[in-house]
Amino acid sequence: MTPEYWTQATQELAACDQVMHQLIRQFEDATLTSRGCAFTTLARSIVGQQISVKAAESVWQKIIGAIPDIAPHTITAQEPDSLRACGLSARKIIYLQDLSRHFMEGKLNETGWAGMDDETIIAQLSKIKGIGRWTAEMFLIFHLQRPDVLPLDDIGLQRAISLHYLDKQSIDKKTMLELAQPWQPWRSVATWYLWRSLDPLPVEY
Repeated sequence: MTPEYWTQATQELAACDQVMHQLIRQFEDATLTSRGCAFTTLARSIVGQQISVKAAESVWQKIIGAIPDIAPHTITAQEPDSLRACGLSARKIIYLQDLSRHFMEGKLNETGWAGMDDETIIAQLSKIKGIGRWTAEMFLIFHLQRPDVLPLDDIGLQRAISLHYLDKQSIDKKTMLELAQPWQPWRSVATWYLWRSLDPLPVEY
């Protein structure tokens, strides 16, 4: 499902920023999409922590091969050695198991997410082992499709901003925030296009 705001966001970003204008034209046939499953999005985000998009996709495909029906109860039922054989570290296995328990025990207020602001959701998700601000922000972008998320800790976003706006010079969070001001209230969309500029594979969680 593509966000209903996508067309408006791309038009306004293209009008206010020349880099965005070029990237939106370059990738005009692609959009952000949601998988429609909160658990899968969070699980994929954990798998993708600190590795490339390509490597994360490879690990995820191995997990699907071992567990065709990805769900909290199937993850908890899996032997750690089986998950490790898919390319998961011992730490990520613990994180996935804790995530699964949170869903199975009803500890996440899924029905209330629509009425919560971004920071409240980040705080709630951060109570799960292995989910920090970055992973929660991926969830906000890809599952809830919040329009104005700027994941300052994302290495890909840092690289892309450095490449397109700073002639490959080093970047800090203060500079990122300043450069991203014109993108508001569509910073999630700008981030998505900057990710695409680095990798032909669409970023998906």
